[in-house]
Amino acid sequence: MAIHPTALVDPNANVDASVEIGPYSVIGPHVTIGEGSVVKSHVVINGHTTIGAHNEIYQFASVGEANQDKKYKGEATKLVIGDHNVIRENATIHRGTIQDEGITRIGDYNLFMASTHVGHDCVVGDNNVLANYVALAGHVKLGNNVILGGYTGVHQFCQVNSYSMCGMGSMVSKDVPMFVMVSGNPAKAHGMNFEGMRRRGVSGDVIKALRQAYKAVYLKGFTLELAIDYIEDGELSLIPEVQAFVQSIRRSTRGIIR
Repeated sequence: MAIHPTALVDPNANVDASVEIGPYSVIGPHVTIGEGSVVKSHVVINGHTTIGAHNEIYQFASVGEANQDKKYKGEATKLVIGDHNVIRENATIHRGTIQDEGITRIGDYNLFMASTHVGHDCVVGDNNVLANYVALAGHVKLGNNVILGGYTGVHQFCQVNSYSMCGMGSMVSKDVPMFVMVSGNPAKAHGMNFEGMRRRGVSGDVIKALRQAYKAVYLKGFTLELAIDYIEDGELSLIPEVQAFVQSIRRSTRGIIR
């Protein structure tokens, strides 16, 4: 274990022998850090926080600190972070509240750029990119392979589904369906992330089907219920990606961005 002599690591912390901890970082007593992780200088990791393997946490990040919910009274809630995440300078990730499941969850291979914020009880999947100054309010659910442009704000309890994309400065106050691109304040839909799909090897036939499904929901003037009926009554419903798009709409509790 490479711990700088100025770092303060509580003797009760569970830190793997391969972890590196830089100058002036502070690691609390209920923290677990997995193998190969690197904690750079001036990082604070606090609370009942579990961090997996091969994560990089950059200077001045605050990870696992008490949340900003005024109902929070110091309960032993948690933050659980997976593997291979990069948490850049000044990022803040808060632990959960007992009003939810008591856990903020972060998956694997995510990039949290400088000054990003993940609020209490958020659930963040895998392979997401949160650009500078992105802020997730409490209870937000983020899928997989999502890109959030700089200065994007996501309202509490919103869902941003997998493979979607939010442009810089987006203010998201409703749910973003799977594959959809949004931008603006308030955010509006502007097509699907077809280029991202192509880069991931999605076939032309699937992209064509998703394009038709998008038109049904956003461009034909249908009510949402009629749009879903239109999709499900035809051959489009046979395409798994179209099914996933429809299910992301059905799961919405706040309504979708249209």
